[in-house]
Amino acid sequence: MSCYYRRLGPDLFASTDQTRSNWTPEIQHGSPPLALLTKAIEEISSDGMRIGRLTLDILGAIPVTEVRVQAKVDRPGSRIAMLSAEMSAERPDGPPRAAARVTAWALATSDTADAATDRYPPLTEGPTAALELHWKDAGGYIDSVDWRPQQDKSGSGTVYWMSPIANLVDDEPTTALQRLAMVVDSANGIGAAIDPEKFIYMNTDTAVHLHRAPTGSDFAVRARGSIGPDGIGVTTAELFDRDGFVGTSAQTLLVQRR
Repeated sequence: MSCYYRRLGPDLFASTDQTRSNWTPEIQHGSPPLALLTKAIEEISSDGMRIGRLTLDILGAIPVTEVRVQAKVDRPGSRIAMLSAEMSAERPDGPPRAAARVTAWALATSDTADAATDRYPPLTEGPTAALELHWKDAGGYIDSVDWRPQQDKSGSGTVYWMSPIANLVDDEPTTALQRLAMVVDSANGIGAAIDPEKFIYMNTDTAVHLHRAPTGSDFAVRARGSIGPDGIGVTTAELFDRDGFVGTSAQTLLVQRR
């Protein structure tokens, strides 16, 4: 099976063709870096704590090249802790630079099953509609995901079921949270509110809030974009697994005419 990254050392990885962005093949799509940095954070997270929020900040174009990942605990705590991981890449004309950063809040778990509530009912996957993504033939990252658009297009957003069909790092185990990270950055394209033939709308970040730990390998994103009058937009989405609603995501967009 293909993968996004090949491990070259404890914190050094080679980016594969599967990471290539639909905007341009020279840079990475946001989901693989988010997933790799999430993996680094989970590996240093304490037992008995669960990640409730992940925020990816894209600090610049992420090249398809060797990348270094380093994770640390920024705010230790037994009930609440902040962790972060940063991806850096070599530059042909200077020292390595930070290309992406993920920060996470990890919170202590406890039994609140009797008080659990979901804001939205579960989504049931229906027949797959025609794939309408503008970049469906772009290759790279697009080919690493099984895209299953749904026929229902209500005012609440466009729904896609997705499953990653590439591994994250070689054949190393991948958690459900990492698999969700492998697809969630796609909400921007799924919920597109403007014509990509006329506009570029690249996200600067992806913030994911999870009231429940995701499970499995199949995830639904119900996404909807909003475009402001001054070149800035936002895409928001509800996130689901086979068991129901797991959380939300939001992305800030830079919108420019082609």
